[in-house]
Parts: sequence; C-alpha cells; structure tokens
Amino acid sequence: MKKFTNHVMLLIVLLMGNNALSQSARVQIIHNSADAAASIVDVYVNGTLLYDDFAFRTATPFADVPAGIPLSIDIAPGSSVSSTESIYNAVVSFSANETYVVVANGIVSPTGYTPSQSFELTVYAQAREVANNPGNTDLLVCHGVTDGATYDIVNTTVLPLTTLVDNIFYPTFSSNYIEVPTGNYTIDVTNQTGSTVLSSYDVLLAGLGLQGQAITVVASGFVNPSQNSNGPGFGLWVALPSGGNLIALGQSQYARVQVIHNSPDAAAALVDVYIDGDLALDDFAFRTATPFLDLSAGTPISIDIAPSTSTSVAESIYNLTTTLDVGGEYIIVANGIVSATGYTPSQPFELSVFAQGRETASNAANTDILVNHGSTDAPTVDVVETSVPAGTIVDDISFPNFTSGYLELPTADYTLAVKDATGTVTVATFAAPLDTLNFEGEALTVVASGFLDPSQNSNGPAFGLWVATHNGGNLIPLPLIPPPPTARVQVIHNSADAAAALVDVYLNGDLLLDDFAFRTASPFIDTPAGTPIQIDIAPSASTSVAESIFNIAPTLIDGETYLLVANGIVSATGYTHHNHLDYPFCTRKRNSIKYCEYRYSGKSRIYRCANSRCC
Repeated sequence: MKKFTNHVMLLIVLLMGNNALSQSARVQIIHNSADAAASIVDVYVNGTLLYDDFAFRTATPFADVPAGIPLSIDIAPGSSVSSTESIYNAVVSFSANETYVVVANGIVSPTGYTPSQSFELTVYAQAREVANNPGNTDLLVCHGVTDGATYDIVNTTVLPLTTLVDNIFYPTFSSNYIEVPTGNYTIDVTNQTGSTVLSSYDVLLAGLGLQGQAITVVASGFVNPSQNSNGPGFGLWVALPSGGNLIALGQSQYARVQVIHNSPDAAAALVDVYIDGDLALDDFAFRTATPFLDLSAGTPISIDIAPSTSTSVAESIYNLTTTLDVGGEYIIVANGIVSATGYTPSQPFELSVFAQGRETASNAANTDILVNHGSTDAPTVDVVETSVPAGTIVDDISFPNFTSGYLELPTADYTLAVKDATGTVTVATFAAPLDTLNFEGEALTVVASGFLDPSQNSNGPAFGLWVATHNGGNLIPLPLIPPPPTARVQVIHNSADAAAALVDVYLNGDLLLDDFAFRTASPFIDTPAGTPIQIDIAPSASTSVAESIFNIAPTLIDGETYLLVANGIVSATGYTHHNHLDYPFCTRKRNSIKYCEYRYSGKSRIYRCANSRCC
C-alpha cells in the first residue's frame, strides 16, 4: 500500500507551478460516499496525487489550495497508480481568500443501489473554521443520504421546539451555519411535515469540547441498507475543522412523549412541569398540549407538577416517577382535582399514561383516535357513532382511563353520541368533522373534558370533547350538537285483559318494549317532543308495527315528563262494562299545573287536575 502523501508539499508545488502562491483559498474535503466501491479512494489534483487511500467518513483538515485558476480534481480507486484511472472528474475554480467545504456524496457502482444517485462533489462556499462567537458552536449541515427524503432537523431539548434546518434534500447544504451556544442538545430528524421522526440524536457540543469551533454535520449512510448492498445505516456524523475520522452523533436513549393538560380545577389552570428537577414547561395551560417531546428512556425519570408561580421543584404538588421504553411513544394526560374543596366528586389529580402512542395514523387514508375519559363528574360512558351509523365505538370507558387502543377510522365527518353505560341516556352529542378539519393521516387524542354539572364544581368549564393533535398547542373543541326536543315517558301496563297479558310496544315504527307484561312498567325514557309520535300496541307475537291493534299519535312537550298507562280491554267478548284500551297521559307543567289527557275509544279529553288528584 502506498504511503500517505504529504499534501502540504504537493500543494506548494502546485502553487509554485502556477505562479499563484499569493492567491489561495481554504478547502476541507469530506468523504461521505457510502458506496462500498468508493470506501477508499485516491484524490488527484491536476494529475498529481493529493490524498492517497482517502477513507469513507473521514475528512481532510482545512488546507490552502490555489485560487483563481481551474483545478481538475479526479477521484480514482484506492488502488490507482495515476489519474488516468479516474472514475469522476470535476474542474473547479476557488475564489481567493474564500473558505470552502467539499463533500463527496453519491454512488459510483452501476448496480446494487436504489436509488442510484450519481457520485459528485458538493461544494459550499463561505465556510468557517471557527465560530463567529467564541461562546458558540457553528454547525453546517449536508444531506448526503442517497435514499433519504426531504428532512427537517428540530431541536427538541427545550420548548418551544425549534426547526434548525427546514426542508433539506439530497445532496444540498443548509442555507447557512446554525449558531448555537455550546451545550448539549437533543435533535430529531423528521420528514418535512414534522410528523414522522426518522431518528433522534444527542448533539454533545460541550461534551466534545467544541466551543468556538465551526463543524460540518453530514447525514450519512442509507435509510434502507437492504436496498443498498447492505451498506452502512443512516446516521449523523461530524467533521471537525482539523479533519480525521468523522464523529458519530449518538442515537438518543429517548422516548417520544406528548403531555396534555386536562385538569379543569381552577387552581391548576396554569401549572409548571419539572422533569428530573428541571423546569420543562412553564405556565402550562388547561386544554393545551405539548408537541411530542424527547424524554430520557431506559432509566427512571421524575415528573413533577407545581403551581405556575413555582420557583423550583421543591414546590411540587404531584410526582410521577416512571421508566419509559427507549423508542417508545407515550400520551400523558393530566386529569383530576388538586383543590381540597369545591368539587364534587373530588377525583384526585393524576397523570394518566398511555404507552404505544402514535404521531401519525397507521394508514395514511385514516384518522386514528385515542380516547381518554377526563371528566371527573361524568359516569362510565359509551360513545356511539350515529351518522354512518357505526354503532358503539367506545364501550364502558370510565374516569380517568384510555381506550384500549386507537380507533382507526376512515377520514370522514361523524356524529358521536356520548351515552351512559346503559345506552338509554344521552349525555351529549358532538360533531367529529375529521374530513372537514383535514385530519387525514393524523393520530389524535380526544379527551372528555370539563364538568357535566359545573354548579357542583366551582362553576368550572362545561363538559365537552376536545382534540389534541401531534403538533400540540390549544386543544380543538368538537362542536356540540344541541339535543333534539325530548320528553321523558314511562309506560305502565295495567290492562287486565288476558289477551293483552303480553304486548309489544312500538315507537315510531320501531319496537320499544318486547313482550311487555301486565303489571310491569318501563323505566323513564327519552322520546321525541314537539312533533307527533306514533305509539302502537301489538300482540306479543308481532313481527312489525303493521300488526298494531291500537295507535295514538300525541305531540309531547319538550322537557315534560309523562306517564303512559295502558288500561281497558282489547277482547271483543268475555268482559262486561268494558271500554277500549285506554292510555291516559299525565304531565306536570313547569308552572306546577297538572293536566291529563284521556283517550277512550278513539276520543280524547284533557282535564286540569285538582287537589293533586289525576290519573
């Protein structure tokens, strides 16, 4: 193997040979071609060997090169003996007194790599060897991953999240240097929408002693090695101004976590959140959410909640110590009450944790929904989709639980009825306009939030369904659909006719009570009000309302409560002094005046009750 050539001596020869010693530029070359055929190359300038056996993921130091004249740069295999074996040539001219970074990217092999981006030298002018501010580290980024998409690089160390590099694509550089105080950071490489994280990295600028330096970070290797001759995997690597082996940025031992504030207690309207004793979220507001954050995984972390006026974690009012899985995704919802009085029932404050969270839908045509019951005074509920209708999509969810997994729904506009666990009482109905809100491909968390009875809970926020997107920010309310006018009705079977010992009761053509027995009563149920309803009585063996033997079509008053009592005889013979089947309706008006409506043989009479005697 040839010995490494003294590039400084060669450059002096070149400079002298061109009578251009006073005209020079500063250049660093970084080898980032992940093609196995280019793992070691020779670099020739104007036919003279400049770098012998130049290895993948190494860099030259900055060095003086001739400026103002054409330079023919040839790349040849590491076994070459002259520039005639060149596999790539570029003729460049550097400006005097300028500084350049040159990165070798791409593929030289004709097969084995998908996509096969051609080998090239990518040049960045106005490069730096030192930071503009001696307290900073300046970072230049080059996208050198041939099968990589367009990416963003996001600083996830502290809120607010900061996009350091926006929409960088192969084989370009960032538009300029990123100037950051020399410290230790966590960054995510995401797709250009920010919704998918390719990987997270620790950028230990302080740990590497890079204060005052300017460095180049190259995205290197393959996202999919199996499609690229099983080459090196994707990573971020750092070239120092002094050259040598590139330094790999370590993949973070982190989990992805979104935190949602859903505690409706006025005392917790704003809170501070501490992670391992450090303030992570200052004045975190009710019905807001963080974006997905990187939190340390694999070892226990301590999460503390403190008043918004806190000055340290010592003022914590709640602590959760947990261990997150490396690479896991979590949803954490703050629910419950911190105040000692003023809330009924007083469900204690807690952080509810859901593992296996998602930042995007598992199918790009769907919207994935995770549901959390965070309403302290709401009962166990079902969620029923009524527009498709899809039926019960959430069954028996109680405070402060999550659904067992995500609902994977085709992106459309839905109607959701929140009902009690029996399915007979509708708590509230909401529109879920997933398509209108452009939630296709999104993974959402929907929280039941606020109070069913604010008057018993310090007049706090009313009950509703609110949506957290993966981007965080203010939660989005699902529109409340006002309930249709209804009345409450109880049916009592008091017809002693043996032929009516069991009957079927239909409401608006649908079977309401099957085999309804003499001397039994239904519970109170909601029935439509404000428009006529059809109540039919049919034999217990009936198969449809077409077999009705008795019908009435009353119009009930919204908000009123009625008793419907079946009296009388249906049989044509066998009973003396009988009237036809009778149904008196009893109601109490809001002004406390009672009325009764009696129907006898198809006739109707309405009586005002006296002395509380009616029906």
